Amino acid sequence: MKTLEFKGNKIFVDENGYLTNQDDWNEDVAKALASQEGIDELSAEQFEIIRFMREYFIKYKVFPILNNVCRITHQPKECVNEQFVNPEKAWKIAGLPKQDGVHFVTLDGKHYFMEPYC
Repeated sequence: MKTLEFKGNKIFVDENGYLTNQDDWNEDVAKALASQEGIDELSAEQFEIIRFMREYFIKYKVFPILNNVCRITHQPKECVNEQFVNPEKAWKIAGLPKQDGVHFVTLDGKHYFMEPYC
């Protein structure tokens, strides 16, 4: 387990950078997780995406369809890819758990899609 420090607080993440306790999440934690993912500052649009992902997962216990994230947050069609490049970064920053049996793949380094694996 790895520890991230921010504003005098400590949070714990697993070896892949996922928050170990979802209840520890808040916007400051999101900023620390974003920094870990190479994002220095989160924009309002990025926060809107990660808040939606959190709320959706808490309600349905699954990763939302990416195009729906953009449609519901009233952002351009490929907003997750544009804002985070890899949707898995947004998921981590939202403080959500790794989804077993799922990973994101890309053919061009710009557009990702979710693919199940065994």
